[in-house]
Order: sequence, then C-alpha cells, then structure tokens
Amino acid sequence: MKDKRVLYITQAAIIAALYAVLTIGQNALLPGTASAAVQFRVAEVLCVLAIYTPAAIPGLTIGCIIANISSVTAGLGFYDMIFGSLASLLAALAMYGLRNVRIKNIPFLALLMPALFNGVIVGLEISIFFSDTGFSFVSFLITGGCVALGELVVLLVLGIPACLLLNKHGKKMGIVLD
Repeated sequence: MKDKRVLYITQAAIIAALYAVLTIGQNALLPGTASAAVQFRVAEVLCVLAIYTPAAIPGLTIGCIIANISSVTAGLGFYDMIFGSLASLLAALAMYGLRNVRIKNIPFLALLMPALFNGVIVGLEISIFFSDTGFSFVSFLITGGCVALGELVVLLVLGIPACLLLNKHGKKMGIVLD
C-alpha cells in the first residue's frame, strides 16, 4: 500500500476487532478465563504486534475497551473498562518503546510490559473496587501477581513464537511497517 495512513488505520482496526472477538468469544466459551483475576486472555498474544507496528497501540487499546464493555454486563463494572484499557495502552506504548531491546533477536523486556502494567493497574483495580474486605497491600500483591502470571504465561508461551514468526515473515505479511 502506498498510503501508510490507510495501512495504519486498517491495521489498528483489524487488531482491535481481533482482540475484541477473541476475548468476548473466549469468555462466552470458557466463562471467567478472560476476565477473572487469574486469567489467560488468549487475545493478549496480539500485544506482540506493538513491537512491530505502532498501529497496534490504538488497536489494542480500542479492542480492550470493546472487550471490557462486555465485562460490564458480567459484573466487573465500569472500572475494568477504564483501568484494564489504560493498562493495555500503557503496556503497548512501553512495548513499542522497547521494541529494539532484544536478546538473541527476541524482545524479552517488551514482552514483560503487559504483565507489569496489568499486574499493577488491574491488581489495584481488583483490590480496591472488588474486595469485600477493603484494600490491603497483601491482597493487592496476590491479585496483581495472579494477573501478571496469566499475562506472562500467554506472552511467553504464545508471544515468543509469535515474535519469531514476525521476525521472519512480518514484512512479507504486511504487518511490519518500514
């Protein structure tokens, strides 16, 4: 495509749609697996795209907003739509910023960013807004740790192979922007 703005908008829209459909579909098929404190949101593997194209930043954020709208009706409230989406935005920005920091051509540090941001932000959200006993630092550490663990599993188990695939074929596939 000659017009990079069209490619950027198209990529962002496709990423947003994929993220939302994967998350909502996962919650429909396996309730709670993509929206509980210990979650393995398969759509999070799309976060690796933030390493390869800046279009993933708005794409992941909008996709997360759409996916989290469905969690409002599942009892997680409006807070998840705001704070979960903020965590996705900050993680995607950090991943894009760290895209060139690599060990053996794998962006390990960038892959840790969703675990860090979601662990802290969503961990705080759950500990503050969804705790029956009120906020406690221990509860935050446990909850944040569970959220981060789910992110780490997805991004290390699925994300590393995705990065290897994109390193090799990303430009041919039109995912990596020059």
